Amino acid sequence: MSSQAPELLLASHLKTLKLPTFLREHDKLARQCAAEGVDHVRYLARLVELELIDRERRMVERRIKAARFPAAKSLDSFDFAAIPKLNKMQVLELARCDWITRRENVIALGPSGTGKTHVAIGLGLAACQKGLTVGFITASALVSEMMEARDERRLLRLHKQMTGYKLLIIDELGFVPLSKTGAELLFELISQRYERGSTLITSNLPFDEWTETFGSERLTGALLDRLTHHVSILEMNGESYRLAQSQARKARPNP
Repeated sequence: MSSQAPELLLASHLKTLKLPTFLREHDKLARQCAAEGVDHVRYLARLVELELIDRERRMVERRIKAARFPAAKSLDSFDFAAIPKLNKMQVLELARCDWITRRENVIALGPSGTGKTHVAIGLGLAACQKGLTVGFITASALVSEMMEARDERRLLRLHKQMTGYKLLIIDELGFVPLSKTGAELLFELISQRYERGSTLITSNLPFDEWTETFGSERLTGALLDRLTHHVSILEMNGESYRLAQSQARKARPNP
């Protein structure tokens, strides 16, 4: 029992210090380094590196979970050839996330099924991997949540949460017309984020039709003035991306 005490004590200390990779890898790595003739400093350096890599992986996973993406769709899996009007180099440049550091915006415009949500999620995942906080929500769900929060007198708390994201992705703006109150609440949130955080919006409507969603030319104009002050526009017009993917799957022979 006495021979096991140091191992038990070490395990207890590593758990207290929240070093799970140390705990899992220290013995195996020690044997490997001993066999290679590696000294104790390089052994510790390797162990620390493993812990840091694993910790960063867990942090990325937590940020992705907190973002509440509807699916994990990376840009690597996007077929840019299916939407030739989309500027691939522009998207890849945006994936570097410098625009988020500069608190700029992105708006993806195009008809339904052209991959706007896929690209938005891909950029959101890239931001999570860069250590940035991200929130994803559809426009209709966001407005419903804000109206409910207003009725329950917790709107300020919700605004604080939404303005706290380095990147807020608002998906499917324009699919459902907003009530006067809903439009005003969304305008207020976007105004609060103006030059404080980045907002990415996807919409099936061109800008000149956004009044149909917000119901007021004055409100729409003021909203676009804030959104487009520092903005990158992704033109995603073309045949349905989802339809093309579906047809491609059906065309594949069964194994």
